[in-house]
Amino acid sequence: MSSATAASAASVTSLFVRLKLSLMRNGLKGSSKRKAVWIISLVISLVFSLFVTLGLAMLHGHLHAGTVVVLLAAILALGWTVMPLFFPTGDETLDPSRLVMLPLRPRPLVRALLASSLVGTGPLFTLCIAAGSVAAVAHGPAGIAAAVIGAPLLLLACVALARAVATANVRLLSSRKGRDLAVLSGLLIAIGAQVVNFASQRLFQEGGLAALEPVEAIVRWLPPATAVGMVDSVSEGAYGTAAAQLALTLGALAGLLWFWERSLTSLMVSPDGSTLAAAKPEKDRGGAGGFWSLLPGGRTGAVIQRTLRYAVRDPKTKSAWVSSLAIGLIVPVFNALQGTGSVYLACFGAGMLGVQMYNQFGQDTSAFWMVAQTISTARDAYGELRARAAALALVTVPYTVLVTVVTAALVGDWAGFPSALGLALALLGSMLCTGALVSAHFAYSIPSEGAFKNVAPGQAGLAWLGIVCGMLASAVICAPVIGLTVYVSLADDPGTLGLLALPIGIAWGCAATWTGLRVAAPAVARKLPEILTAVSKG
Repeated sequence: MSSATAASAASVTSLFVRLKLSLMRNGLKGSSKRKAVWIISLVISLVFSLFVTLGLAMLHGHLHAGTVVVLLAAILALGWTVMPLFFPTGDETLDPSRLVMLPLRPRPLVRALLASSLVGTGPLFTLCIAAGSVAAVAHGPAGIAAAVIGAPLLLLACVALARAVATANVRLLSSRKGRDLAVLSGLLIAIGAQVVNFASQRLFQEGGLAALEPVEAIVRWLPPATAVGMVDSVSEGAYGTAAAQLALTLGALAGLLWFWERSLTSLMVSPDGSTLAAAKPEKDRGGAGGFWSLLPGGRTGAVIQRTLRYAVRDPKTKSAWVSSLAIGLIVPVFNALQGTGSVYLACFGAGMLGVQMYNQFGQDTSAFWMVAQTISTARDAYGELRARAAALALVTVPYTVLVTVVTAALVGDWAGFPSALGLALALLGSMLCTGALVSAHFAYSIPSEGAFKNVAPGQAGLAWLGIVCGMLASAVICAPVIGLTVYVSLADDPGTLGLLALPIGIAWGCAATWTGLRVAAPAVARKLPEILTAVSKG
């Protein structure tokens, strides 16, 4: 019976490998453009892998070769972990829910999926990196023998890690939250690039690769980086340490396969949450409790709640908000940590968030027609714009204060804190003013499809014109406060004027916002049909 079971598992494994090859081959049929893109990407991947492998192999004998390759193995494993979460549609074979109706047991299915996952450009690239890494630290016959074991173990652990994570989160990846992760992936990659840039600068300022040795000493005991650490330990003659690292690698691989099998079993026998919705008691969706109960009644409270819910639930609106919040904090903080910061860089965060006021009606897309039914006079339009500005202010004002406090603490310039915060709030108020005007005169549609498509075809010029004009107008409106801030920052002893810069900035921002809303409201009421047509094109 066991031989028959083994033969059946082997046949399933070979079948899945052939299916994966067929999927790759059939994906190239019928489109010469797709075939050309795939071939070019394959060639680029192979060439890049070759250069990286040769570069790693050239580290052979370098003093810090072990540090580099062990940390590289950890970064490689991290990439395999997060990629299925950020790009769930990149490989349809990552979705095991397509196999739940087939008469397959979880354990043979795990082996078959693991084998088929080793086919592709990603595993080939990983194998090249693993080969170069172990070649950089392998010395002597024992080191070479360990390298022959370590490189495949690193590849298997990375692939198993990616599959286990994808299987455990497969229903998340196919839901709205999973699509939100994909939309936000570009932001996280951009933040990661800034972190890497900052870390590399600090690294070379503090003594080069030697500064990473304490980190590497910990990471070499974390699977699957232990596979490369094991090769390095064998080459140095530390056979006991190498045995422990090998045991950790094998144990982690076995644990991942076990967790993957359990996740597959749960997926194959548990119903989807969407099929149980009718059996669950309906939750209160009226928003009467919690934070919403603190909002004012009438149009103002309803519009504030709607705007904030859009920021949480709509993927594109959420992406814009999170991008602004993250980048607005990263720029002043990273500059302060690098020693080139200024407390006035906190205004960057206020500017990033002020742009969210632009194209307010376009964010509603075709649903704006329901809002348009409630606007018949300039007073109605003013109430709508005022509530939208208030929703932004509920987030942007505390955020601006927080960023200014953090920046002032990092640069140690508390004397410039009042004028910097006053300027930031004045700038925010000016952008709320111009945002209302731009929303009235330069409305455009935001397409619902395409994660990175934010302007409907034919409206890109209109969108850029509105943003550029609005930002220039904001600078003009805020010019008196800017002049006051420049005087305070250059004066040897600004005295009470430095403290008065904060209330002056607050008053100026409030006055600018009120004026902009008052001026924009009649234009919105008058141009409502044009706005409705513009925002419904997507």
